[in-house]
Amino acid sequence: MDMVGAMITFARVVETNSFSEAARRLDMSKSAVSKQIARLEDRLGVRLLNRTTRRISATEVGLALYERCARIAQEVEAAELAVTRHQEVPRGQLKVNAPVSFGHLQVAPALPEFLDTYPDLSIDLTLNDRFVDLVDEGFDLAIRVARLQDSSLIARRLAPARRATVAAPAYLERHGRPQTPSDLGGHRLLAYSYLAGPQEWRFTDGDGAIQSIRLEARLLVNNGDAIRSACLAGGGIAVLPTFLIADDLCEGRLVRILPEHDHEFGGIYAIWPHSRHLSPKVRVFVDFLAKRFGDRPDWDLPFLEAAE
Repeated sequence: MDMVGAMITFARVVETNSFSEAARRLDMSKSAVSKQIARLEDRLGVRLLNRTTRRISATEVGLALYERCARIAQEVEAAELAVTRHQEVPRGQLKVNAPVSFGHLQVAPALPEFLDTYPDLSIDLTLNDRFVDLVDEGFDLAIRVARLQDSSLIARRLAPARRATVAAPAYLERHGRPQTPSDLGGHRLLAYSYLAGPQEWRFTDGDGAIQSIRLEARLLVNNGDAIRSACLAGGGIAVLPTFLIADDLCEGRLVRILPEHDHEFGGIYAIWPHSRHLSPKVRVFVDFLAKRFGDRPDWDLPFLEAAE
């Protein structure tokens, strides 16, 4: 039997939880997919899938095999792409997911230039602050501002993700200016509710020492723009990404506090599922954003130049 073909078929079945959907993606009949899986199980002498009338799921040994099969499928697709992509013109629709604030302020303004460069492409941009399932929701790629830990995704870093501790001048006049991270305990804190992991702020000093401050926020919000608005209104102290507040700091609407404590938080990434090769339309979009943002994005230049 064609072991490589069978392993690719098995990977698609696990990813879709469906013989029918796997057959559609592979341009095969459902019966052909079923026969390949049965032959693979016979060859290996194990049951790879649990089958019921309603759903399909991988067994424990099936999950272990899937990780390897998925990598094989990716390598085969990458090899095919390496041969053919230089002849392909990016075309079709690119379905992209991005966080609300970053998508509105940084991604959307870049799209006219990109679409002018690639007239055969269109973009369907969805903005929300939750982590979407790229495969289940049909996205070609997503942009995330995070420390990435999900090994089932392939990522390319587009820019650093720096943050700053800020407050409105009016708030600091009323409540005083904290001098150390520990002083934040006596202040009104405005926090982001979609933080991955515990609700805490992590500060790094010049020596690289990390200090974590457990949050007891007076206001918890699931959107960065809303936190910024509350902060501008004098509602308290917030830790916000520099791409969101650069203009506010330059024009004095917000004041940076604890500037000696760094807040770089992972990075800004383009991510796509490992089960999908980097198609021409995804590749050119990622290349475009990486060139536009880079290690010294425009929104960070005031901070970088001040440090220099």
